[in-house]
Amino acid sequence: MKSILLTLLFITVTTLSFSQEVSYGIRGGLNVSNLDFDPDATFNNQHRNGFAFGGFVDYGVSDNFSVQLEIQYSAEGGKADELRADYIQMPIMARFGLSDKFTVGIGPMASLKTWKDNDGFATFTFSGVGGVEYMINDELFVDARVHYGLSNILDDDLTDVEAQNTTFQFGFGIRI
Repeated sequence: MKSILLTLLFITVTTLSFSQEVSYGIRGGLNVSNLDFDPDATFNNQHRNGFAFGGFVDYGVSDNFSVQLEIQYSAEGGKADELRADYIQMPIMARFGLSDKFTVGIGPMASLKTWKDNDGFATFTFSGVGGVEYMINDELFVDARVHYGLSNILDDDLTDVEAQNTTFQFGFGIRI
């Protein structure tokens, strides 16, 4: 565990020391999410409309590449009350500028649940995230992302059924 933390610290310090530009900002968005069950659900599994909001720091490494770290709250899961899953998430995205206005990004995302204890859901989940961003002007942007769950969000000790979150997120933000 120490070696992993030291490696992450080294990468962070190296990235910060070579950064050409650092920008901060806030973003919010609309989520359309659902749970993918294995085996398939025997009930009507409907999507949930939710929201997300948070802040980010974008470290420019070169003119066309940056690393963006975020902290966000996200309401996800299914429509039924017992399938709703709310998280504090930390996406880390490698971002590639395609032009002055368009950027694509991809990376991992760690999520920590924020709802009640002993509810059948795992406390920590891991996902992949990818998206596109369009800059409206120098500060305002719109983006679209997809989060695909890579880990089971259900508590392994309570059930043999597995479920992963899949979320489409449409956002709006401002860079400071």
